[in-house]
Amino acid sequence: MKKAKTTNPELTDLILFLKKQSKENRAEIWRDIAEYLSKPRRKRLAVNLSRINRHTQKKEVVVVPGKVLGAGEINHPITITAFAFSEKANKKIKAAKGKTLSFSELIKKNPKGSNVRIIG
Repeated sequence: MKKAKTTNPELTDLILFLKKQSKENRAEIWRDIAEYLSKPRRKRLAVNLSRINRHTQKKEVVVVPGKVLGAGEINHPITITAFAFSEKANKKIKAAKGKTLSFSELIKKNPKGSNVRIIG
């Protein structure tokens, strides 16, 4: 039986980019995130804002290797990077004066991945 691979070109490009940045910057966090994202869709993470709110503090940087969903509230500003955001989650993050970044923007700001928390 043939092993299924990710067919989403955006996702495969992101996985390759993260692995490359991991080698260049000697930062294992990007390799770990690439491994999470290369899992099958049904095993990929989907995290609600309520969980992010519970496990973070003000002005923290968070990476979700999957999708951020809009269930729950967020009451402090944080920076979140994820593969995808629901519309509701995006609005709630902006309302709490938080930021959403792409992986390339986050790596440009913080190539070593220091003080970045993975939530899943």
